[in-house]
Amino acid sequence: MPLKLYVRFANGRRHSLTAGVVLAIAVFFVVQPVRPDHNRTSRTATFSNGAVESAKVTVLRAPNGGIQPQAAVDEAGTIHLVYFSGDPLAGDLYYVRSVAGDGFSRPLQVNSRSGSAIAVGTVRGAHIALGRAGRVHIAWMGSQAAQPRGPSGSTPMLYTRLNREGMAFEPQRNVLHFAAGLDGGGSLAADSSGNVYVVWHATGDRKGEDDRRVWMARSTDEGQTFSRETQANPVPTGACGCCGMRAYAARQPSRRADLFFLYRAATEKVHRDMYLLTSRDQGKSFQSRLMQRWELNACPMSTAALSESGDAVLAAWETEGQVYYARIEKRTLGVSHPIVAPGMGGRRKHPAIAGNDRGETILVWTEGTGWKKGGSLAWQVFDRDGKPEGEQGQAEGVPMWSLATVVARPDGTFTILY
Repeated sequence: MPLKLYVRFANGRRHSLTAGVVLAIAVFFVVQPVRPDHNRTSRTATFSNGAVESAKVTVLRAPNGGIQPQAAVDEAGTIHLVYFSGDPLAGDLYYVRSVAGDGFSRPLQVNSRSGSAIAVGTVRGAHIALGRAGRVHIAWMGSQAAQPRGPSGSTPMLYTRLNREGMAFEPQRNVLHFAAGLDGGGSLAADSSGNVYVVWHATGDRKGEDDRRVWMARSTDEGQTFSRETQANPVPTGACGCCGMRAYAARQPSRRADLFFLYRAATEKVHRDMYLLTSRDQGKSFQSRLMQRWELNACPMSTAALSESGDAVLAAWETEGQVYYARIEKRTLGVSHPIVAPGMGGRRKHPAIAGNDRGETILVWTEGTGWKKGGSLAWQVFDRDGKPEGEQGQAEGVPMWSLATVVARPDGTFTILY
């Protein structure tokens, strides 16, 4: 009688495999090449249309023990990443790239003056954007040790770009001329026409969060020069002082870029609502839209995220310890109803978001993080209708002051870094 092996599948049925089949399976796994990568884990989220296809989620640690990773992916699928390292009060920024998932390049220091970046609070880290011909642009809120300073010695909003050879970053520059009072950091966006936008929120005509405003410095020559900052928010909402914000330039089929800013208000110091600013004339004017209300007489130290997916821009944010996302149609700028991450909220923060060409969206967030406290990572893949696909993914070990970033690769897979 031939030897048989019985296997019980998830559907409860028991099937038998002959010794020959078992041997063939064993040989297949033995001869497959294995590339060890101790920083990598993988999850598979099953599509709602059955078990035929799957969306693979790869989870990586930031290289070299870095924290606060922020990533962008170019049309070839290369991941461009900036991360923080060193003293949280006065550390350094580093840039790496990964081509075709084949490991990361040798790190390049981004800040030309050591100790000029800050990580404390999580919301004040560097942001990265890809501009014309994929050129790398990076902006961040300066530390107390940063140079050059802002007006009257104030905290600077710093910017640099990768040189044309791709071998080093140019000397850092402060783009803040008069709108001082940085607290929650800033962001930047870049487009294929050579426009670069550095944004932050800071003091208005009087002190207080309810008079803080969103400011923008714009370059039309790929970051060679920047204009004096102008106010971006047309509605006087205030801005939550120690909350981060996000900027993004989304391409239209015509190659014209629309501009999106996401920030938290502080109207009357208690209305911590999430607002979206949009511009269709390269930052000359903006329209304001309320995304979600939150009444809170405190600063939640929240962050937000923006990315692009086909005919839509994806926006993600936190409200009352829960994370949400919405789709913004490029053609009409119509915004969907907020989609909530499944499961219990209460301790969820720092969302990141990406979408692939299949219409799937991945929402990533931290759980249990706080002041001087790390936590865990979680994520959920959604189908094109905003319905969860498969089980929620989880990973431990988000470092203190850190968060996650995520990108969609050209093959439809997602890569999370934390």
